[in-house]
This record gives sequence, structure tokens and C-alpha cells, in this order.
Amino acid sequence: MDHVVIIGNGISGITAARFIRKSSDLKITVISDEHPYFFSRTALMYVYMGHMKFSQTQPYENWFWKKNNISLIQSRVTSVSPEINKLQLGNGKHISYSKLIIASGSKYNMLNWPGKDLNGVSGLYHKQDLDHITKLTQNCKNAVIVGGGLIGIELAEMLLSKDIKVTLVCREKSFWDNALTDDQSQLINNHIQSHKINLILNDTLKSIEGEKGFVESVLLESGLKIPCEFVGITIGVSPNIDFIKDSGINFDKGILVNEYLSTNYSNIYAVGDCAEHLNPPKNRPKIESIWYSGRLMGETVAKTICGSKSKYKPGHWFNSAKFLDIEYQIYGQVNNTKSISKDNAQFNWNNFSKSVSISIQYVKSNYQITGISSLGIRLRQEVIQNWLDEKKDIHFTVKNFEKILFDPEFSTNYYNPIIKTFNEIFKVNLKPKSNKILSIFNFQ
Repeated sequence: MDHVVIIGNGISGITAARFIRKSSDLKITVISDEHPYFFSRTALMYVYMGHMKFSQTQPYENWFWKKNNISLIQSRVTSVSPEINKLQLGNGKHISYSKLIIASGSKYNMLNWPGKDLNGVSGLYHKQDLDHITKLTQNCKNAVIVGGGLIGIELAEMLLSKDIKVTLVCREKSFWDNALTDDQSQLINNHIQSHKINLILNDTLKSIEGEKGFVESVLLESGLKIPCEFVGITIGVSPNIDFIKDSGINFDKGILVNEYLSTNYSNIYAVGDCAEHLNPPKNRPKIESIWYSGRLMGETVAKTICGSKSKYKPGHWFNSAKFLDIEYQIYGQVNNTKSISKDNAQFNWNNFSKSVSISIQYVKSNYQITGISSLGIRLRQEVIQNWLDEKKDIHFTVKNFEKILFDPEFSTNYYNPIIKTFNEIFKVNLKPKSNKILSIFNFQ
């Protein structure tokens, strides 16, 4: 019987294991040194904040794996030998495979700053990182987070929940301006500061200082010195692939895979954060470090292994996140302000006082929409993706905007103001399909 070995028990690896089991009786072994059982990584912050117990992040009971004949090994893979189909484990044992799925995820980036090894410095990705941060911040009063983006703001929210004073240091001129439009980035700047976070922009870490092995302060490139007992490093993640670098498996930043998620060895696949697509689908990155694409890759590779060879077809890009209490969504292609091509343009509507924003990107020549992003307004994914498939134009999109509002009892309050602004900019006279608007809001 073929033996499928999966390295990593995150969303990609476990989805592959589940779908292989649904379709076959193949022998399946999952290897991970992080935790014996699959858990929701995105829920770790709520464990720290006391909103959940760690056991509540596990969607399957512990008996699920034995019942479904999925073997679990808690160990680290230290090397791969593709020529003999064998893995070396950190516990000194070997394991053979017929087919191998590498779903080893990411690791947080750490530059070679002076003081980076002091007690009180940590990134945030694995469960072990959460355990480490929990211990380091027990008596913490002041913390510095280096790096913005989604993990940085998540860590800031975690620390705020423990009444820790937080300074967030970002090298960009505005928060996450490599992804958000200028207006959206400024809105998030304001929102971060409204939560009493000391936001420092256009600066970066020079060194971490301390005595007797413990963090006492950070020194920034600007010369500013900030006292603190904890330093969170959130300057991004990179594929966790050190163990394959002498194996002969092709890699660049991640493990190189084709459209079938196969490596240069026909029986070895890579999925999730650790995979780098040789020919990524249009308008999608080579490495996709998001939950839903990891799940889809796991499902896709399972079909191939079970005899139905399948290409990875993720469709239109989408993602969602949370900046403290503001929800962010993006569907399709919406560039940050600096990188909009000469062929595209954007319609932007913002209400800074209510912390809400909409950006619709479109092609100048025919007004066809390429994507929609929002802050503070929840949108309907299925409707937007259908409109992208149908190549709807921006006039149709704005006129029918009410159809993509997920929470009509709240979100329709922004419908009329959006159309009014659109009419003023485009010199048209679109008529709202609804007059629903609550008088308690002032949009002037």
C-alpha cells in the first residue's frame, strides 16, 4: 500500500490528509513538532487574550485521527532524501514514503540586530511563540513591536488586552501602505493612535539593549531610545524550508512547484506557505501565505494523489483581516496607491470619522472593475466574485452596491453617500435603488 507522508499539520497538510482519507484507503502519516493535533493558528491571539482555551482552537476531537486511520508523529523532519524516499527525524528515527507532501508553513523573519537573543524578544507564528510571549509578558509594562502589517497589529491588540503600553515601529511612511490605498492607510494610522498605541512611522530598529540577559530598551535608527521589557518582531514571514536545502528539491524563496503543486520530483508536492508557484495564476503572488489558499492547495493535491490529477485554480484573490476592531476585506486586484498601473484607476470613498472606506479599482479604457477593498464595511464575497467573472463595470457596481453589503441593517447607511460621491466625481446621475439611511449618522 502506498504511504503518503505529510510534513506539517497546519491547514494545508491536514486538509490534504482529510481529503485523501475521504477518497482512499492509503496509509497516511502526518509529522509535526508544533503540537500533536491540528489547531486554528488564527485563533492563537484569542487564547492569549483569555477569550478562548487552547483546546477550543482544535476543530477535531483527539480521537478523530485514530478513528480515521491518520497516524500522527510529533517530531521535526531534519532532512529529506528523495532518491531513496526517506525522511530523517529529529528523534533519530527514519520514515519512508511513497508520496510526500511538504506543508511546513512559515517562520517569522529575524534580522541580525544586536541584542536579538536577549530574553524578552520574540516573533509570533507558532504555538511555541505564543507560549513564549505569554511567559515573557507576565510582568511587562512597556512593549515595542517592530514591523507593521497584519501580525504586528494582531500582537499589539494582544498586548493591549493585558494593559501593556505598546509602541509600534514601522519603516513605512504610513501603516501598511504597501498594501492599502493612501486613504485606507491614513485611516488605519488614525485608528491605531485612537487606541493609545504609540505609532512611529518612517523609522526602524537599530539595536535591542539590555543587561543581565534581559531586554531594557530599543534604539531606533533615528536615535530614539524607547524603554521596554518586551520586543515583538513582526517584519514578515518566510517559508520554513531549511530542512530541504540539501535534498535536491528545487527552491528559491519557497519550494518551487508547478500548477499541479508538484516539485521537480514527481512524488513530492509542496502546499501552503512553503510553496512557491513557478507560474502563479494571474494577479496572484508566487507565495500565498493565507488560510484559504492553503486549504485549497491541500484539497487540490489530495485529488491528484487519489488519481484525479488537478491544477491549482484559486480564482480571484481575496483576503480578510482585522485591524483592532476594523475589518478589512479585499476581492480581486486593488493596488496600493503607489503601484496602480497607468491602465487602471480607482474610485475611493472614505468616512474618516466613522473609520470606513471603500476602494474600487477599474480599467480606464472600459471601466471594467478589477477588484474591491473595504475597511469597516463587510461585503459579500460570492456577489463580488460573480461580478468580476462577468466583467461588470464600475457604474454597474456602484449603482448596485447595496447587493454586496453583508450587513444591510448597518451597511446600507453608506449606500447613498457612496453614490453621491461617485456622481460628483464621474459627472453622472446614478439613482440609488434604495433610500434606506439612518438619520443618526451625519455624513457631511
